[in-house]
Amino acid sequence: MVSSDANAVTNPVSRHQLAWAALFCVGAALLLAYPALGGGFLVNPNSDQYIAGYSFREFAAQSLKSGNGFPLWNPYQFGGMPYVAAMHGDIFYPTFLLRMIMPTDIAMTWGFVIHLFLAGFFTAGFLRASGLSLPSASIGGVAYMLAGPVAAYASPGHDGKLFVSALLPAALWCAIRGLRDGRAAAWGLLALVVGLGVLSPHPQLLQYMLLATGAYSLFLVLSPASVPGSDPGVAPRSKPRYARLGFALIAVVVGGAIGAIQYLPVMEYVPWSPRSGGKGYEYATSYSLPLEETINFYLPQFSGILNDYWGRNGIHFHSEYLGVVALVLAGLAFGGGAGNRNRRHAWFWLGTFVISMLWALGGSTPFYQLIYALVPGTKYFRAPSTILYIVGFSTAVLAAFGAERVLAGKAGVRYAIIWCGIALSIGLIATAGGFTGLALSMLGDQTGDAIMANAPNVTMGAWRSAFFVFVVAAVIVGVARNMLSGKAAGFALLGVLALDLWSIERRYWMFSERADKLFATDSIVQYLQNDKEPGRVIAIALSNNIASHDPFILGDALMHLRVRGVLGYHGNELGRYQTLTGKADGMQSLANPNFWALTNARYLYTNLADAPFPGSKLVAGPVRNAAGTMTFLYRMPGDQPAAWVVPMIVKAGDASTLATVLNPLFNVRRAVIFDSASTAAAQPATAALPEPLSTSVKFSRYEAGAIDMTLDGTAPAGSALVVSENYYPGWQAEVDGKPVEVSRADYTIMGIPLPPNARAVSLRFVSAPYERGKLITLGAVLLAVLASVAGYVADRRKPTGLLAA
Repeated sequence: MVSSDANAVTNPVSRHQLAWAALFCVGAALLLAYPALGGGFLVNPNSDQYIAGYSFREFAAQSLKSGNGFPLWNPYQFGGMPYVAAMHGDIFYPTFLLRMIMPTDIAMTWGFVIHLFLAGFFTAGFLRASGLSLPSASIGGVAYMLAGPVAAYASPGHDGKLFVSALLPAALWCAIRGLRDGRAAAWGLLALVVGLGVLSPHPQLLQYMLLATGAYSLFLVLSPASVPGSDPGVAPRSKPRYARLGFALIAVVVGGAIGAIQYLPVMEYVPWSPRSGGKGYEYATSYSLPLEETINFYLPQFSGILNDYWGRNGIHFHSEYLGVVALVLAGLAFGGGAGNRNRRHAWFWLGTFVISMLWALGGSTPFYQLIYALVPGTKYFRAPSTILYIVGFSTAVLAAFGAERVLAGKAGVRYAIIWCGIALSIGLIATAGGFTGLALSMLGDQTGDAIMANAPNVTMGAWRSAFFVFVVAAVIVGVARNMLSGKAAGFALLGVLALDLWSIERRYWMFSERADKLFATDSIVQYLQNDKEPGRVIAIALSNNIASHDPFILGDALMHLRVRGVLGYHGNELGRYQTLTGKADGMQSLANPNFWALTNARYLYTNLADAPFPGSKLVAGPVRNAAGTMTFLYRMPGDQPAAWVVPMIVKAGDASTLATVLNPLFNVRRAVIFDSASTAAAQPATAALPEPLSTSVKFSRYEAGAIDMTLDGTAPAGSALVVSENYYPGWQAEVDGKPVEVSRADYTIMGIPLPPNARAVSLRFVSAPYERGKLITLGAVLLAVLASVAGYVADRRKPTGLLAA
């Protein structure tokens, strides 16, 4: 007989007891996040937030705080690029509100912490709605939030992935309340959850979330009796409710509309992106989960943690560790025969686990060929291993089902003994070098030294995992033999689960100094900021003497300091500009004087003490920057103004234009080549080139999306103003107060035909898709909120509210 306490924990509990689940999740989050309480900044040299994310977010935060709204144009990277359309992180996700009331670095850190908590809390809520007791639901919540695929997002700084991972259980919670229970408020809430997922903005993980939620919704409708409620005395409905799927579909559509403010500009940008058309199967399967690294589910040290990694993917800033305690409990989800009321539900999540794992393996198995052929959008994404958060969630759900059986005294002693035997065997194999030998047999030729250096970690890791297996086995035996009460067992399982996962994932939560120290200015930056003439900087490492992931040279720290760059760190810059730089050929254009002239490249910021180009001059430095690199600033040889007047316009196609403007024999001051689709009047391409004009251009304003210029001289008929800022639809020009067409010139920058005697020229960037999307988003949010409120009022007339567990 199991103790009365064990029976008690499986009885229905009040919805107010979800507060206990929240408390457990807060405690679990603080195990990793406690340095944030003292103002720590959650970044490290490998984090995208350190390299680029902080600068992206601080730029928008300052724009909002100054009353200028969301910025639409980023002039600080890659010759200028759309800010919203090219995507710069969580622009419209509610975390932007944190950045309006807190310093950006603190807000970014707490954005991670809050969503780590939400991942656990929403999972616990979903599991309570699925009929599990509060202790089991809390175990599932902690198992998910601290699992490697979720908790380790902090290491590479992938906040968008964490946002979607936290929203997955919220979407499932809404689905179960709407489809199974008929709660009207669920549909408005589901629309809001989907909308938040769209605004995250991480389309790849959003796709996975929608697929998982859609599959679960079909499961609920086709097999409603498989997911019982909290009260075992109430029989679930057995008749499918197909009509409710219609409400779910409408909610998803409204949720998609909430993201219009982000994705209408993105849709316009797709043809301009370097990712337009996809990059093929090899790209889509890059960063797949190698088959051998599934061992990390149990033994996270196998392929090496962080810098100890020796595997096929080259870098490994994340974690696949699912937790041995969670794995032991998950195996108990399927026993008990007809007496296990969660058995069919468990089979669904086992199927989800298997399919998601096959998906994560990507090119490691032929299965991904089917996905690549059938699933829309797959050709635009890489790293199929990012679906591992679904694997982690499935494991957490199964662990909660298993915990339910343990706390009810239905887990056998034999099962615990088998797991102890498995753990002991793995420990002995690791000690004997079995896992190291396996690694050497696969990659010994390439990474043999790293594999051997990691061998002691594998041995220690195997015995660490074994220790936690022994502890959870002892709890199982204690309950089965009435030596441990259900309440004590629940706390014991929760504690050992949290400690197991914390002991690994704590290594992925690395805190640094505040942003004002990490991105501090120096004499070189001050020199650039004090330059009265607009100019860009080529920031590039020309020697190996550089700090790890120096954000000043390899990232976007100069953007934070409002210094315009020729390059940067983004990945979705304008495809034409990427072609102009010669990225596919090793950035050969960076040594081309015509490229310097076209891109307003006045300075070279590097870590090389010797002048790299004949005629270049050291103007600032050497100085050690905040990242620790000794840096030098050189003035580039020649003249590279931000705008110039040319006496002649010609038109040509892309291929001939690119070849011409990069030809050192072509003088960009004598003629400008407009896009052949331009309506501007042009001379024949065979006409003789006139001499350059002496007209200069003075700037009275050069800001994000706003440029004002005055011509200091005469602009003859047929001339044009060339502005060294990337062309993109939305740029509008006025010459002496009259609208003038802006054309794409010299392959990627802007050209403006000038009437005779033109003097004042202004440029403004506007985005019609953004304006349309803003209205759609506001309308969709209002509709979702009204649906939630109206549904809540209707649900109040029913026996239990929406959040009743």
